[in-house]
Amino acid sequence: MLAVAGGKGGCGKTTTALALGAALADETVVVDVDRDMPNLHAMAGVAREPTAAAGVAPQRVDAGVSVLPAPPPSTSDAAVTTILSRIEQETDARLLVDCPGGAGPDAAAPLSAASEAVLVSTACAPSLRDAAKTAAMARALGCRIRGVVLARTTVAPDGVESLLDCPVLGVVPNVADPVLSDERVRRAYADVAARMGPLEAPSDGEFSTTE
Repeated sequence: MLAVAGGKGGCGKTTTALALGAALADETVVVDVDRDMPNLHAMAGVAREPTAAAGVAPQRVDAGVSVLPAPPPSTSDAAVTTILSRIEQETDARLLVDCPGGAGPDAAAPLSAASEAVLVSTACAPSLRDAAKTAAMARALGCRIRGVVLARTTVAPDGVESLLDCPVLGVVPNVADPVLSDERVRRAYADVAARMGPLEAPSDGEFSTTE
């Protein structure tokens, strides 16, 4: 399970989760667990319901990519962990998790369930400092940081790798909506996926995505 995490809302986590899902060679399921500010369903163009809490099959949105919208805001942190564990056990696809921003309990829950994480940040100092807090929390929870994706920029600022103690996997240019339709963005995330290398093998399961 790979968490896509960052210190601030709006830094590009959802874009990165969807784009990485498309860029990875394997079948992927992207799960939104940002209960207060869900955005995956809107970006993917699927209905808000049913949610990841409903025990339903993911909704197919692209070749090799399916999504599950976020559970209701009333869902507890412990329930989020349980939901993710269930989905991981039931699917043989790669599982990517679109996490809430910040370093609070709602962000800690998916990071505690994931074995690895990719950080997402813009290139500005406040966003990078918040990403460093998220990275520290992830490591404390036993979640390995694979690297950071810098959104809406073409240059990685000096010192980013030292600050976050991880490699810069790539930079993604600032483009007009629809972001994921832009070939420059698709190419940037293909490069990110290549630099990441192989992910951990998914669990065996019987969960099949809907066509």
